[in-house]
Amino acid sequence: MIKYICVSIVFFFVISGCNQSNQQTIALAGKSKVQIEKITEGLGVVWGMAFLGDDEIIFTERQGSISILDLNSKALIRLSGNPPVRAAGQGGMLDVAVPQSYKPGNWIYFTYVKDQGGKGVTALARAQRSGDQLLEWTDLLVTQSATTTSRHFGSRIAFDGKGHLFFSVGDRGYRPNGQDNTTHAGTVIRLTLDGSIPADNPYVNDSRSLPEIWSYGHRNIQGIVYDGEHERLWAIEHGPRGGDEINVILPGRNYGWPLVSYGKEYSRPVPVGEGTKMAGVEDAVKVYIPSIAPGSLIYYDGAAFPDWQGNLLAGALKLRHINRVELNSAGVAVAEERMLEDLKERIRALAVSPEGWLYFSTDSGMIQRIIPAD
Repeated sequence: MIKYICVSIVFFFVISGCNQSNQQTIALAGKSKVQIEKITEGLGVVWGMAFLGDDEIIFTERQGSISILDLNSKALIRLSGNPPVRAAGQGGMLDVAVPQSYKPGNWIYFTYVKDQGGKGVTALARAQRSGDQLLEWTDLLVTQSATTTSRHFGSRIAFDGKGHLFFSVGDRGYRPNGQDNTTHAGTVIRLTLDGSIPADNPYVNDSRSLPEIWSYGHRNIQGIVYDGEHERLWAIEHGPRGGDEINVILPGRNYGWPLVSYGKEYSRPVPVGEGTKMAGVEDAVKVYIPSIAPGSLIYYDGAAFPDWQGNLLAGALKLRHINRVELNSAGVAVAEERMLEDLKERIRALAVSPEGWLYFSTDSGMIQRIIPAD
């Protein structure tokens, strides 16, 4: 173990990013070795992370703060300019994401829980970063998802590289929302980058559905990513006591919740819904029984780990690992590896650096990274 000394500095919004940075080498499947490095600790629940360049990560903490991590100095810069959030239960400041074409001064996108008359709603917003400030914070869509519940906010953001973004909204713990297209709860939403509704959205001309909806029948998606090579939108969502799902998200499709599920009731060991398959409902690509409780999802196309090329990687909260799913050319899940189980950490957010290193956050308040051992 190699120890580094970090000096704690507090000056306006700038605070130290670490007390101690650790390195360890571990073996993965196939006896390949990687190095795990602790970058910073002492944070809250880091919900979302995104690279703003080679050496800066912007990240959100669920209690409401947004910060920059300088990977050279390990300093943290707390940003100002973000609105108050309704931080309760599973809600608060949620995801942060930037398009692949991001350059300094461009828009940064966020989802968060906004208080609306004592109820929580998921909102999509964007802002620009200048130094230690967020400028021009603008809510692009305050969803129709208001409830007094404090669970199942979901909420991850993805871009298709064609001028659109997608983001997820959980069912808010109210099951009928999954099959009700007059609410945004339990859906994936598709907008243009300025927040307008694309003319080719599947429900634009359907008076019985909200026009922003791309797909429905979801319980609680906490991972969403777009594979540009194969033009596939992937999502991973929580099931109840089993039945976490990975799906390819297609326009206008029904993903079944709560009519179709592989999970069981929390109150008694009986299945949820009417079965595991139903006409008009999309089948999952992969189902987890028991639940791993997914916290994030990425499609790996970096150069640092050739064996991971074209794989899906998900952070697992309950079963505490990084879940690597190998896909074939048709998008079928053919193999799985559970990495970093010995860390025994709830792994929340994932991000890939320009050189292909994998960064991950833990609910214990750390940001760490995986790099090749050599």
